[in-house]
Amino acid sequence: MKTSVLLLMFCSALCGALPLDGQSSPALNTLPEFPHSSSTGEMALSREAVPSKPFSVIGPRGALLGEQNGRYEAWIFPWKIFSGMRITAAMEGYPVPIDVNDHAAEIDVQPDHTTITYSHANFTVRQIMLAPKQSPDGAGVQVFYQIEAIRPVTLTFSFDPVMQKMWPAASGGNPSPEWVATQGGSGFYILHEDLPGDAAALAMPSAEAGILAPYQERARTWPLQFVLHFDPKKDQDRLFPLLMTVADSQQSSTKEGLARSLEALDSSSQATYTANRDYYRNFVQQHTNLDSPDADLNAAFSWAEVAIDQLRVQTIDHKEEALTAGFVGSGDAARPGFGWFFGRDALWSLYAVNSYGDYATTREEIEFLLHRQRADGKIMHEWSQTADLVDWKSLPYEYAAADATELLPMAMNDYLKISGDAAFIASHWDALAKAWNFETSHDSADGIYNNGQGTGWVESWIPSMPQQEIYLAVLDEEASQAFAHLAQSAGHGHLAAQAKERAATIRATIEKEYFLPSSNFYAFSRNADGTTDDTATIFPSVAWWDGDSSLNHPDEMLNRWASAEFSTDWGTRILSDRTNFYDPISYHQGTVWPLFTGWVSVAEYRAGRSLSGYAHLMQNANLTWAQDLGATTELLSGQFYQALGRSTAHQLWSSAMVISPVLRGMFGLEWDAAEHSLNITPHLPANWNHAALRRLPVGDKTVDLVFTRRGQELVVEASGAGAAGLHLASHAEGARAEGGLLRIPLPAVEVAIAQQLPPFGDETKQMKVLDEKTAPHRLVLTLAAQGSSEQKLLLKENAPGLKMQTSDAALGAVNDGLRELVVEFPAGVGYVTKTVTISW
Repeated sequence: MKTSVLLLMFCSALCGALPLDGQSSPALNTLPEFPHSSSTGEMALSREAVPSKPFSVIGPRGALLGEQNGRYEAWIFPWKIFSGMRITAAMEGYPVPIDVNDHAAEIDVQPDHTTITYSHANFTVRQIMLAPKQSPDGAGVQVFYQIEAIRPVTLTFSFDPVMQKMWPAASGGNPSPEWVATQGGSGFYILHEDLPGDAAALAMPSAEAGILAPYQERARTWPLQFVLHFDPKKDQDRLFPLLMTVADSQQSSTKEGLARSLEALDSSSQATYTANRDYYRNFVQQHTNLDSPDADLNAAFSWAEVAIDQLRVQTIDHKEEALTAGFVGSGDAARPGFGWFFGRDALWSLYAVNSYGDYATTREEIEFLLHRQRADGKIMHEWSQTADLVDWKSLPYEYAAADATELLPMAMNDYLKISGDAAFIASHWDALAKAWNFETSHDSADGIYNNGQGTGWVESWIPSMPQQEIYLAVLDEEASQAFAHLAQSAGHGHLAAQAKERAATIRATIEKEYFLPSSNFYAFSRNADGTTDDTATIFPSVAWWDGDSSLNHPDEMLNRWASAEFSTDWGTRILSDRTNFYDPISYHQGTVWPLFTGWVSVAEYRAGRSLSGYAHLMQNANLTWAQDLGATTELLSGQFYQALGRSTAHQLWSSAMVISPVLRGMFGLEWDAAEHSLNITPHLPANWNHAALRRLPVGDKTVDLVFTRRGQELVVEASGAGAAGLHLASHAEGARAEGGLLRIPLPAVEVAIAQQLPPFGDETKQMKVLDEKTAPHRLVLTLAAQGSSEQKLLLKENAPGLKMQTSDAALGAVNDGLRELVVEFPAGVGYVTKTVTISW
């Protein structure tokens, strides 16, 4: 420890709290209570607090990460300021010490703030937390405490000072605390680092210091404390803010500089809260909204947009803002989940961002990645928030993955199709062409990009790492198609022709090298000697992602993805549970990722398997309420319905995989802003008579689409600024556009299924729809369910006067226009399969 810090501690011990320049600084003030009710109406998620479940409050400059018992850690990026915030209470005339966190009763999550309510017979405390979209330098998070009590109570707020920079930047030892007195008997803490210029300050107006161990005391780690004496007669209508700031220069880290920063935060607290509320109110009102008969799906869709937006974080110089991969509490470490910048995570997620119309975020993200493009054209994979503070390029992370380079043209092409912003593409053409040159000049003997340029998907594999994954091979085809369209739009016709030809060649090669006739499946990877790793995985599903490609022999693979071999009741495993190295808690060998569930859902919708596609879509959507309210977790066990302990609870691409399957799968949307056209091939649930998409982006305008069932037609009507001259079309057979409407024929009979997440800890037991085939006057379903179980589906009769008959099922009563179909499954252990034919 440096001499200056030792002297500071010595003086603290002998002299008590250090005043500011020999006198107390101006007092920090509690706040008059201001409204903190719902900012966006129905977008308030409230439930009983579950102590084991996490919460996250994230903004561009900071985060509060904790558990629903109210304990949390605070970050002002890139600093972890403290951890383990907890509260105890001593009530006047009530001689029992009270652990307030044990009384966490309710959590209320809104886009702009999160509130945890502690409920005791003697008092109620509300902990209101926000990470503002706009914060001054040195700030990033705020907490307000609202207190109600029967009689005076002393609340002690204890926390462990940390002052660590985010991984991998080096930090000093434990910070040295100093208490600085302010007028009125209160004060603030300064957390000193070993190096001058780095410090943090924390204040709670009206609170006193708690433990301040004298220098002479035996060395021991003590928490810091704010001790607040609350008198309901005079304090009932006040809010007590917890103010936090950091400094990174000798001038701003003085007592005077830190005091000024705290005073500025204190005086602007209500305005900051109001501005954050208004930001999210406007955000929700300006982007795409789903209006369907399923209120939970509508909410999950909007929450996914908000969860993505909350992951926009600024670089430490505040000059750029980009998407981070996700956050969860860091424990004793300095890695808050994946709270830094990832190339491929963001690029997969931009499909969702594009489709709800947040073009600015897409442009900022692409420019962030291009600023870090390697000289040879490769796109970065990983960039820590503290990358600029270390020799990041000497570490193996920045360009570790191969797929970001392929995903760049795919995401940029998607942006072009939806926005029509050809000028943006032209302005970045050189960088895009450089990435394309890297991709096409680093291929195998078969002409396909491979794992030689970094990992494809898996970072570990049994028995050894793959030479060329089908994941990378399929992305190479889709990137080639995307680049062809980009080149054409930028006036490079010769490059467009070359890329289009390359895509066709790759597709033929994939069919030749990866398809396994013996299993009617596609291999996981191909080795340099021409042999294949025949492990059955979900990775071939990405072939349907862009809508311009597919695989030639998908049927058996789709059946197996829909079955319990891959599909749990909460999502899709990465590989078959019949694999000899399947491990349901292994990151790459058996867990369930909502990302994969989203890939499979989109593939199923586009391949005509809408019932299984719907089941997987709803599994992702329902995870909105499962762990970190409003966000979707990173990965779950492949055996039991439970997130892994190290799962990043607020994960970027998991939330994106709520949005993309809805818009690109269920509603079947394909954009072409240059032609001002929208292709709509919907697969709406049979029990929906109507639905609407509000503020859907098309070019520089938005359109409202209303879907209405009318007999044997689904009628789509476009309105709004973007509807003028909009050409509507569909891949559905017999669809026709007339008079501003799109009329899509409906089958005579449709099937609806229900999908709910199981209780935590359950294994997979729900019915699976393995296949659905239609023919004139016939619908054939291949189903799998537990032996001896009874399952129910719903039938929608769109044509009048049908005389339906079924084989291996019974027709039940009609309710709200839907007929019950009851299926009895034969005896057997585990899942048994049954084929049901409905004819008319």
